[in-house]
Amino acid sequence: MKPYRRRASTLSVRRTLRRRGAQPKVVALGGGMGLSASLAALRRITGDLTAVVTVADDGGSSGRLREELGVLPPGDLRKALAALCGDDDWGQTWARVIQHRFQSKGEINGHAVGNLLIVALWEQLGDPVQALDLVGRLLGAQGRVLPMSAVPLELEALVKGHDPERPDDVDTVRGQATVALTPGEVQSVHLVPSDPPAVPEAVEAVLDADWVVLGPGSWFSSVIPHLLVPELLDALAETKARKVLSLNLAPQPGETEGFSPQRHLEVLGRHAPKLALDVVLADEAAVPDVSAREPLADAAKRLGAAVELAPVAGSDGSAKHDPELLAAAYDRIFRMHGRIGPWR
Repeated sequence: MKPYRRRASTLSVRRTLRRRGAQPKVVALGGGMGLSASLAALRRITGDLTAVVTVADDGGSSGRLREELGVLPPGDLRKALAALCGDDDWGQTWARVIQHRFQSKGEINGHAVGNLLIVALWEQLGDPVQALDLVGRLLGAQGRVLPMSAVPLELEALVKGHDPERPDDVDTVRGQATVALTPGEVQSVHLVPSDPPAVPEAVEAVLDADWVVLGPGSWFSSVIPHLLVPELLDALAETKARKVLSLNLAPQPGETEGFSPQRHLEVLGRHAPKLALDVVLADEAAVPDVSAREPLADAAKRLGAAVELAPVAGSDGSAKHDPELLAAAYDRIFRMHGRIGPWR
């Protein structure tokens, strides 16, 4: 594990890619703010980028639209599209617009503009992929956004100690929003239905990729669900792409409270024992010494992966990734861990 201290500018990274004459095909899997952080970094180093987004959200505006209209929850898809907007005036204006939430005393309160736009196009076109592609063109998104499945999914978790008065009992907790904040210890998660069909374009993107990026994000409610879609998991096992897992900067209150970095790998391995990885990316401040790095290296090795440490945290002290630093870390990993496509 070699800590990485260089901070490459977006301009220098892009110049390097132009000199190569091609760019890596990258697929990023996840949901919520974790996926947004990864996409904001990846769009700085490649123009061939696809986001495959979880569709199990049942809270907030997404949950209301899902319940009322029977549609896929649009919220995580909207966040991914916003993260892919460019840094010019057009991109940043549209990113703010689709993220804008109405505030009122009526039924529209709390709804995000982008959620309503996406659902309106779904109803007009009858094709979730075509509709998301159209929104992406409108925004000038620097990449493509796909749902991992074309059917709304429900997340269920087995949680030990969910009821503080019964700390040794294991209960079933239903709903992504509930699982993300559950007290107790999450033992495992599964999807309902248990064998949902994957979106064919998402499977094709994984099979055709040079690199697949999984994480960061809510571990049980945004990262692991992709491994519970049989066709996606098969594609991840079959693809010749190299796979990098990006760890969170800190445990998430409720869902992974008290988790060490290596424990994140252990629970992921239990949910997808046949999945092999190539690289595990961790913030160097999260594993500051040998006592923390050795267990992480051992856990990564069991998944077939090497560990790369890099400074990827923002400077404001929050548990958020810095997009420039994360972009530099991804770029180094793509360059240093083997050649897959003609971009090398």
